[in-house]
Amino acid sequence: MLYQLFSWLDKSFDIPGIGIFQFLTFRIAMAILLSLFIATVYGKKMILFLQKKQIGESVRELGLAGEQQKKGTPTMGGIIILMSVLIPTLLFANLDKVYIRLMILCTVWLGLIGFLDDYFKIRARKDAQEKGESYKKKNSDGLAGISKVIGQVGLGIIIGVTLYFSNSVTVEREIISTNVSASLAKGEKIAKGADVVVRTINGEERRFVKVKTPITTIPFVKNHEFNYSKLISWMGPGAEKYTWIVYILVVTFIITAVSNGANITDGLDGLAAGVSAIIGAALGVFVYVSGNYVFADYLNVMYIPNLGELSIFVGAFVGACIGFLWYNAYPAQVFMGDTGSLALGGIIASLAIIVRKELLIPIFCGVFLIENLSVIIQVGYFKYTKKKYGEGRRVFLMSPLHHHYQKKGFHESKIAVRFWIITILLVITSILTLKTR
Repeated sequence: MLYQLFSWLDKSFDIPGIGIFQFLTFRIAMAILLSLFIATVYGKKMILFLQKKQIGESVRELGLAGEQQKKGTPTMGGIIILMSVLIPTLLFANLDKVYIRLMILCTVWLGLIGFLDDYFKIRARKDAQEKGESYKKKNSDGLAGISKVIGQVGLGIIIGVTLYFSNSVTVEREIISTNVSASLAKGEKIAKGADVVVRTINGEERRFVKVKTPITTIPFVKNHEFNYSKLISWMGPGAEKYTWIVYILVVTFIITAVSNGANITDGLDGLAAGVSAIIGAALGVFVYVSGNYVFADYLNVMYIPNLGELSIFVGAFVGACIGFLWYNAYPAQVFMGDTGSLALGGIIASLAIIVRKELLIPIFCGVFLIENLSVIIQVGYFKYTKKKYGEGRRVFLMSPLHHHYQKKGFHESKIAVRFWIITILLVITSILTLKTR
């Protein structure tokens, strides 16, 4: 909103210094600072409000160290994260850009699903207390699992359809011959209304054009682009026209998986917020590089027009996670709940898809992946051994994986910090793929 206002003032009046809002780096810095301010200053007020309304965490007795101390800690703190992301984005970003609109939708959509889940759990606990019942029997109360999945799938379909069909979602190709079409790969089409753009790079004039193509980046590979149409090329000529179905299915799966991965990871003080902040910083690098044609050309990555504006959202996202850590680090004064964790995972997945780095998700989201796998392995092995031997056996002392280390006697703050360090190493590895090709 401020971006539009100051753009209008800059065009209408000759006010010294007002043009600073046209600089992307300035708006990124302002978004980070404002998100930190909202999370730390107004975050405290939100915590006090949650305490006043007795919106506290109910803790299951799992035999973990320190679990009773967490009882009654305010939950639904994800509202702090959502506010810290959305307000700076609305103020400083160009809201006309399709990527900004998609990320605002993603944040609100998953935040609302998580909010409803937390709300129903809290209401069930209060109802049980009023009736004098034990809430331990009501741990599954909340938004039904199938309802959450339907919500995540719905968001995945919207994002997938928009990215595949919107004429505003393009990549830029260099024209290396007199025939523009001959410069494009098979299946690529010039975007509707796109004109040839001439740019001077390193003193040399070069021509580019925007194209529509469902491609992504393959890490660690020299010819590093993969077209989703290849997944169904075996079906014969003409199968490419059904690529949109495959693309939407992949996008939906990624958003659902990463969102649930972040939700599962949110089990220790500061764990999910810290990991998400580190991943967000890496995605910020990818967004900034891919949205700047000079850097994109130098690093030989695809240039995605209009992507640079998304750096403001990413800056607000990182600032929100770090600001939330002020109160969520051990010993936590507030938990994010599903309101925050579902949104964090969905935001990370959507950003990776938009910047066309979804194949890097298993690397920089390695902690989310291993947490997910630990649950799948534990449940699967338990059911298998129970069926085969009549008694269920376990691979881990407890799942998700962070609880396994708690059972082994590690303090939760040490587990969280070590998971942060692992994420930093994975993120650095992911960023190195920009040059290792």
